[in-house]
Amino acid sequence: MQRLAFILFAALWTSLFAGWAQAQSWGDLSATFVYDGEIPKETPLKITTDVEFCSKFHVIDEALVVNAENRGIPNVFAYLYLARTDEAPKPHPAYSQTASAKVMLDNNCCRFDPHALVLRTSQTLLMANSDDIGHNCKIDTLVNPPINYTLPAKGKLEHRFLLAERLPVRVSCSIHPWMSAWLLIRDNPYMAVSDDNGKLVIRNLPVGTWSIQFWHEKAGYVSEVAQDGKKTEWKRGRLEIEIKPGANDLGSVTLAQTVFAE
Repeated sequence: MQRLAFILFAALWTSLFAGWAQAQSWGDLSATFVYDGEIPKETPLKITTDVEFCSKFHVIDEALVVNAENRGIPNVFAYLYLARTDEAPKPHPAYSQTASAKVMLDNNCCRFDPHALVLRTSQTLLMANSDDIGHNCKIDTLVNPPINYTLPAKGKLEHRFLLAERLPVRVSCSIHPWMSAWLLIRDNPYMAVSDDNGKLVIRNLPVGTWSIQFWHEKAGYVSEVAQDGKKTEWKRGRLEIEIKPGANDLGSVTLAQTVFAE
């Protein structure tokens, strides 16, 4: 009798779970950012401290980098935009695997690596120093208390940010003023940064209509864009889009040279 009851319970649970899984649909949002204009030349940064050590490396201005092979624009942030009173959607179960992960920001070859990164409030920022000289990691948060930690050569330090930030925040090194990076801190996993080819993917968004915020350190809000050759405006860098099950590709999103003008 107990065995029969267990079998019936297992069957009922399986049916309920299957129904829930079918009702919960997810989609990936992707885009490839492309530069339209004369590709900017690399600008070496002036090494003013620890010259003997830092001058050994190829340290350039990374505020605007363009891939010469395909005109891709790295370091474009995209993330789920929520009004202050909105609650973030329940994440896809796959995100639980990295919910408490450590995310590394390294001081390496007298630059921050990576130049742009994302972090959840449930995760820990691991600040590392791979160099043979000391650095410091100054993060000018607006909602969280700002930090300014000294990192000795080969040192490491961990920090948790408990609150989401509305925009990416600047990371700098007071010892080496040319060093900079950008950190986006959110309380949900729906965010991404474009890679060296200009491509980004936000995975497993719940099906439905969502607003996505786009931001780049040189352009600010990514507002003036062209999709499929047609100019359009994403007001304040936000795009409202209906996420459907499976792939949702915005294709090539072209940004003109004037978008990045001083």
